[in-house]
Amino acid sequence: MSGKYIQANGINIHYEEFSSGVPLILIHGGTSTLDDWKPLLPSFDPHFHIYALDSRAHGKTDNPSGKLSYRVMADDVAAFIKALDIPRPLVCGYSDGGQVALELAMRYPGLTRALVIGAAWYKFSEAYVNGLNIWGFERPREYDFDRAQANFPQLVAEWQAKHHAEDPEYWKTLLLQISELWLTPLNYTEDDFKQISDPVLIIMGDRDGMIPLSDATEMYHMIPGAELAIIPNADHLGVVTNPETFIHIVLKFLLRQNKTG
Repeated sequence: MSGKYIQANGINIHYEEFSSGVPLILIHGGTSTLDDWKPLLPSFDPHFHIYALDSRAHGKTDNPSGKLSYRVMADDVAAFIKALDIPRPLVCGYSDGGQVALELAMRYPGLTRALVIGAAWYKFSEAYVNGLNIWGFERPREYDFDRAQANFPQLVAEWQAKHHAEDPEYWKTLLLQISELWLTPLNYTEDDFKQISDPVLIIMGDRDGMIPLSDATEMYHMIPGAELAIIPNADHLGVVTNPETFIHIVLKFLLRQNKTG
């Protein structure tokens, strides 16, 4: 595996790729990096040519605009696909990565072969807002840094190490941008979901404290031909708490779409 950069949609996207086969793009969650996928990569390795990306403002990918939105991040992935001339890749995203995959499916029908939309949502629940408040996110472009350093020192240390590590204060910039991303209403309509034409698998944990199961089932009913999978005994970090089940379900879906696509 080797780290590379490519300019797309006005940013320098850092990515790693390895193996061969049908192209598969992996999109990580918010405040994470492509490294979060590495424990799962051996399961994907025999089947796919994998592209794991650092999303805009995350890891080693820059963000000159200082703004974050799921639509722009989906534009980034679409531009990445076009810049590398990747023919109809499979896409798998989780949490914020799932949200980006959802936007990609809505805005770029036909660009991909199929998409896994993991732990994504389409409206703000009380549990979602309360969860963000607990973590110090209360308003867009604001964050309680002192509270984070006092209550989550290990997490702060991880953010400092993962994201533009040459600047130990960059994590503050990232969280201010993330606060706007996470607290700006999505405003999806049923018509948005009906624009999705590529095969989609919606997957989430049955104990997700941020996203009600009803969100997943409602999206499932609104997306033509969508598939739905609920991981048992898994919270919002279901790819970590129950990775064997996640891999089994996702691989079965992706391999089937590869044969039919």
